[in-house]
Amino acid sequence: MLRNPLHLRLEKLDNWQLQTFMACLCERMYPNYHAFCQATNFASSILYRQILDLIWQALTVKDAKVNFDSQLAKLESAIPEADDFDIYAVYPAIDACAALSEMLHAWLSQENVEYAIHISKISINTVAMLEMTTIGQEMTEEQLNTLPAIQEELDLQWEIFRLLKACDKRDIELIKGLHHELKESGISNICIKLQQQVKKRDL
Repeated sequence: MLRNPLHLRLEKLDNWQLQTFMACLCERMYPNYHAFCQATNFASSILYRQILDLIWQALTVKDAKVNFDSQLAKLESAIPEADDFDIYAVYPAIDACAALSEMLHAWLSQENVEYAIHISKISINTVAMLEMTTIGQEMTEEQLNTLPAIQEELDLQWEIFRLLKACDKRDIELIKGLHHELKESGISNICIKLQQQVKKRDL
Protein backbone atom coordinates (compact mmCIF):
# COMPACT_ATOMS: atom_id res chain seq x y z
CA MET A 1 0.00 0.00 0.00
CA LEU A 2 1.41 3.39 -0.97
CA ARG A 3 2.89 5.54 1.75
CA ASN A 4 2.30 9.25 2.00
CA PRO A 5 4.69 11.63 3.84
CA LEU A 6 1.53 13.33 5.07
CA HIS A 7 0.97 10.43 7.47
CA LEU A 8 3.88 11.57 9.62
CA ARG A 9 2.25 14.96 10.06
CA LEU A 10 -1.29 13.90 10.91
CA GLU A 11 -0.35 13.46 14.56
CA LYS A 12 0.03 17.24 14.73
CA LEU A 13 -3.70 17.73 14.16
CA ASP A 14 -6.37 18.02 16.84
CA ASN A 15 -9.22 15.53 16.98
CA TRP A 16 -11.69 17.76 15.15
CA GLN A 17 -9.15 18.31 12.37
CA LEU A 18 -8.48 14.58 12.02
CA GLN A 19 -12.20 13.80 12.01
CA THR A 20 -12.79 16.41 9.32
CA PHE A 21 -9.89 15.03 7.26
CA MET A 22 -11.42 11.55 7.44
CA ALA A 23 -14.88 12.82 6.54
CA CYS A 24 -13.48 14.61 3.50
CA LEU A 25 -11.86 11.43 2.20
CA CYS A 26 -15.05 9.43 2.78
CA GLU A 27 -17.01 12.11 0.95
CA ARG A 28 -14.70 11.66 -2.05
CA MET A 29 -15.21 7.89 -2.00
CA TYR A 30 -18.99 8.02 -1.72
CA PRO A 31 -19.60 8.38 -5.51
CA ASN A 32 -17.78 5.06 -6.03
CA TYR A 33 -20.24 3.27 -3.76
CA HIS A 34 -23.20 5.12 -5.25
CA ALA A 35 -22.17 4.19 -8.80
CA PHE A 36 -21.74 0.54 -7.83
CA CYS A 37 -25.20 0.44 -6.26
CA GLN A 38 -26.72 1.98 -9.37
CA ALA A 39 -25.00 -0.51 -11.65
CA THR A 40 -25.88 -3.63 -9.68
CA ASN A 41 -28.99 -2.88 -7.63
CA PHE A 42 -27.03 -4.47 -4.76
CA ALA A 43 -28.37 -1.96 -2.27
CA SER A 44 -29.35 1.64 -1.94
CA SER A 45 -26.53 4.11 -1.44
CA ILE A 46 -28.84 6.14 0.79
CA LEU A 47 -27.59 4.36 3.92
CA TYR A 48 -23.97 5.36 3.24
CA ARG A 49 -25.11 8.92 2.56
CA GLN A 50 -27.12 9.08 5.77
CA ILE A 51 -24.26 7.78 7.91
CA LEU A 52 -21.81 10.21 6.36
CA ASP A 53 -24.24 13.09 6.83
CA LEU A 54 -24.55 12.18 10.52
CA ILE A 55 -20.77 12.39 10.82
CA TRP A 56 -20.75 15.83 9.23
CA GLN A 57 -23.54 16.82 11.61
CA ALA A 58 -21.51 15.63 14.58
CA LEU A 59 -18.65 17.82 13.36
CA THR A 60 -20.70 20.98 12.96
CA VAL A 61 -23.61 20.84 15.43
CA LYS A 62 -22.82 21.37 19.09
CA ASP A 63 -23.89 18.47 21.30
CA ALA A 64 -25.14 16.45 18.32
CA LYS A 65 -26.01 12.92 19.45
CA VAL A 66 -25.01 10.09 17.11
CA ASN A 67 -25.08 6.39 18.01
CA PHE A 68 -21.94 5.30 16.19
CA ASP A 69 -22.31 1.67 17.29
CA SER A 70 -25.71 1.54 15.64
CA GLN A 71 -24.44 3.18 12.46
CA LEU A 72 -21.57 0.71 12.26
CA ALA A 73 -23.97 -2.22 12.53
CA LYS A 74 -26.11 -0.77 9.75
CA LEU A 75 -23.12 -0.24 7.49
CA GLU A 76 -21.89 -3.82 7.87
CA SER A 77 -25.03 -5.10 6.17
CA ALA A 78 -24.43 -2.82 3.16
CA ILE A 79 -20.87 -3.90 2.32
CA PRO A 80 -20.70 -6.00 -0.87
CA GLU A 81 -18.68 -9.21 -1.20
CA ALA A 82 -16.17 -9.09 -4.05
CA ASP A 83 -16.81 -12.72 -5.04
CA ASP A 84 -20.49 -12.00 -5.63
CA PHE A 85 -19.87 -9.59 -8.52
CA ASP A 86 -17.98 -9.74 -11.80
CA ILE A 87 -17.46 -6.01 -12.28
CA TYR A 88 -14.48 -3.99 -11.12
CA ALA A 89 -16.70 -1.39 -9.46
CA VAL A 90 -17.18 -3.67 -6.47
CA TYR A 91 -13.61 -2.99 -5.30
CA PRO A 92 -13.84 0.83 -5.05
CA ALA A 93 -17.25 0.31 -3.40
CA ILE A 94 -15.72 -2.00 -0.79
CA ASP A 95 -12.94 0.52 -0.22
CA ALA A 96 -15.51 3.27 0.33
CA CYS A 97 -17.28 1.14 2.93
CA ALA A 98 -13.98 0.22 4.59
CA ALA A 99 -13.11 3.90 4.91
CA LEU A 100 -16.48 4.81 6.41
CA SER A 101 -16.22 1.85 8.79
CA GLU A 102 -12.77 3.04 9.88
CA MET A 103 -14.18 6.49 10.56
CA LEU A 104 -16.96 5.09 12.73
CA HIS A 105 -14.38 3.08 14.66
CA ALA A 106 -12.37 6.28 15.08
CA TRP A 107 -15.31 8.05 16.68
CA LEU A 108 -15.89 5.08 18.98
CA SER A 109 -12.26 4.65 20.04
CA GLN A 110 -10.99 8.24 19.66
CA GLU A 111 -7.82 6.80 18.09
CA ASN A 112 -8.10 9.38 15.37
CA VAL A 113 -4.51 9.51 14.09
CA GLU A 114 -4.35 5.77 13.45
CA TYR A 115 -7.66 5.68 11.63
CA ALA A 116 -6.95 8.84 9.64
CA ILE A 117 -3.80 7.17 8.30
CA HIS A 118 -5.78 4.02 7.45
CA ILE A 119 -8.39 5.99 5.52
CA SER A 120 -5.73 7.98 3.68
CA LYS A 121 -4.07 4.72 2.62
CA ILE A 122 -7.39 3.21 1.52
CA SER A 123 -8.16 6.18 -0.71
CA ILE A 124 -4.70 6.16 -2.28
CA ASN A 125 -4.89 2.39 -2.77
CA THR A 126 -8.24 2.70 -4.58
CA VAL A 127 -6.56 4.95 -7.13
CA ALA A 128 -3.49 2.73 -7.41
CA MET A 129 -5.51 -0.45 -7.95
CA LEU A 130 -7.53 1.13 -10.75
CA GLU A 131 -4.36 2.37 -12.46
CA MET A 132 -2.76 -1.09 -12.30
CA THR A 133 -5.96 -2.80 -13.44
CA THR A 134 -6.24 -0.43 -16.39
CA ILE A 135 -2.75 -1.22 -17.66
CA GLY A 136 -2.97 -4.88 -16.65
CA GLN A 137 0.16 -5.16 -14.55
CA GLU A 138 1.56 -4.65 -11.09
CA MET A 139 3.56 -1.49 -10.45
CA THR A 140 6.14 -0.60 -7.84
CA GLU A 141 5.55 2.23 -5.38
CA GLU A 142 8.10 4.29 -7.30
CA GLN A 143 6.26 3.72 -10.59
CA LEU A 144 2.88 4.51 -9.05
CA ASN A 145 4.18 7.77 -7.61
CA THR A 146 4.92 9.02 -11.14
CA LEU A 147 1.29 8.65 -12.24
CA PRO A 148 -0.82 11.83 -12.53
CA ALA A 149 -3.81 10.16 -10.84
CA ILE A 150 -1.72 9.24 -7.80
CA GLN A 151 -0.16 12.69 -7.60
CA GLU A 152 -3.61 14.29 -7.81
CA GLU A 153 -4.84 12.17 -4.91
CA LEU A 154 -1.78 12.96 -2.81
CA ASP A 155 -2.03 16.67 -3.62
CA LEU A 156 -5.69 16.82 -2.63
CA GLN A 157 -5.02 15.11 0.69
CA TRP A 158 -2.21 17.57 1.36
CA GLU A 159 -4.46 20.50 0.49
CA ILE A 160 -7.11 19.36 2.96
CA PHE A 161 -4.41 18.89 5.58
CA ARG A 162 -2.98 22.37 5.00
CA LEU A 163 -6.38 24.03 5.29
CA LEU A 164 -7.05 22.27 8.57
CA LYS A 165 -3.56 22.77 9.98
CA ALA A 166 -3.85 26.52 9.42
CA CYS A 167 -6.69 26.73 11.98
CA ASP A 168 -5.77 27.44 15.59
CA LYS A 169 -9.21 26.44 16.83
CA ARG A 170 -12.25 24.53 15.62
CA ASP A 171 -13.57 26.31 12.54
CA ILE A 172 -17.19 25.35 11.83
CA GLU A 173 -17.31 27.43 8.67
CA LEU A 174 -14.24 25.69 7.27
CA ILE A 175 -15.78 22.27 8.01
CA LYS A 176 -19.03 23.28 6.34
CA GLY A 177 -17.14 24.73 3.40
CA LEU A 178 -15.15 21.54 2.82
CA HIS A 179 -18.30 19.45 3.13
CA HIS A 180 -20.19 21.63 0.66
CA GLU A 181 -17.38 21.79 -1.88
CA LEU A 182 -16.72 18.05 -1.95
CA LYS A 183 -20.39 17.08 -1.91
CA GLU A 184 -21.32 19.54 -4.64
CA SER A 185 -18.44 18.53 -6.90
CA GLY A 186 -19.65 14.93 -6.71
CA ILE A 187 -16.38 13.59 -8.15
CA SER A 188 -14.62 10.68 -6.50
CA ASN A 189 -10.95 9.90 -6.04
CA ILE A 190 -11.11 7.81 -9.25
CA CYS A 191 -13.09 10.46 -11.14
CA ILE A 192 -16.50 8.80 -10.88
CA LYS A 193 -19.18 11.46 -11.09
CA LEU A 194 -21.96 11.09 -8.57
CA GLN A 195 -24.82 10.83 -11.06
CA GLN A 196 -23.07 8.84 -13.77
CA GLN A 197 -23.66 5.17 -14.33
CA VAL A 198 -20.61 2.94 -14.08
CA LYS A 199 -19.06 2.59 -17.51
CA LYS A 200 -19.12 -0.90 -18.98
CA ARG A 201 -15.56 -0.82 -20.39
CA ASP A 202 -13.72 -1.31 -17.09
CA LEU A 203 -16.11 -0.74 -14.24
